[in-house]
Amino acid sequence: MNHFRYFSKIYFPVGILLLITLVGTSGYMLIENYNLLNAFYMTVITMATVGFSEVHPLSDSGKMFTAFLICTSFGTFAYAVTNITSYIVNGEYSKFFKIRRLNNELEKLENHVIICGYGRNGKQAARVLRSHGQRFVVIEEREEPMQAMVEKYPHLVLKGDATQDEILIQAGILKARSLITTLPVDADNLFIVLSARSLNPKLSIISRASDDNSDKKLKTAGADHVIMPDMVGGAHMASLVMKPDVVEFMDYITGVSVDINLEEITFDKLPENFQNKTISELDIRNKSGANIIGFKTADGNYVINPTPETKLIPNAKLFVLGTGEQIKKLKEIFS
Repeated sequence: MNHFRYFSKIYFPVGILLLITLVGTSGYMLIENYNLLNAFYMTVITMATVGFSEVHPLSDSGKMFTAFLICTSFGTFAYAVTNITSYIVNGEYSKFFKIRRLNNELEKLENHVIICGYGRNGKQAARVLRSHGQRFVVIEEREEPMQAMVEKYPHLVLKGDATQDEILIQAGILKARSLITTLPVDADNLFIVLSARSLNPKLSIISRASDDNSDKKLKTAGADHVIMPDMVGGAHMASLVMKPDVVEFMDYITGVSVDINLEEITFDKLPENFQNKTISELDIRNKSGANIIGFKTADGNYVINPTPETKLIPNAKLFVLGTGEQIKKLKEIFS
């Protein structure tokens, strides 16, 4: 990224100051035979019109040159100083340092999540990820949401168009673990999914969809999961009518404000001595207090309450339910 554009407003004023200073210093050295320091001093007090006396009495040519310098520098000096002062007082110079600090933070990130869009769904995703201590980067193009994000998530907000590859690369997509795109236009989400999948084939991609016909297109483009908020919300409300206690219990388990965690254990994240072991051999219940409530086979099928003889093989997953302390202890065992 070209950082010099953040100083563009002061290039011209600074250039004027330097030019006048150069002309004045050179003039006094040639006309009055001043050394460099005295010539520079005379130029500065003349430009600033502070009224100090000359280093040495001026010759007629020197007086004419001084008059010329005053006439040409008075207005331009005031203009330059005013613009530079305004630039500093308004804090515009700080944008450069904010961008540099953001880029330094992004360079350090890995295994993080990228959220494209900060609407209702983007806000919720950011809140949940933050509550679980998951690092993430939000990409937002609109100015208004940017202000609210900077206050909540400093150093994690990137202004730009998420459909552009360079913005995704700047957000660290090559080292990210997942991408969530929540833009209101399905075509934009589709474009982001295509770009993200081509940039990082191993990336887990979750996309929002508004239209029923967009589901298959997004999955074909490379999305692992497609969420339709209106459909999910309607189904949730209907479930509250049919099975209110069950739904409330599930909300309690998956909620972010309670000390209950539903976690997944994947084969590739286990130490080698725990791989290809049965649930009985892992002994998760006795070691941590957490409970295995589900299993996903290598073929993608789900098993509720798997038997102790179930073996954790490549591409399979275990789903574990426990308190925050139990899950923490479990992660320490498998770290």
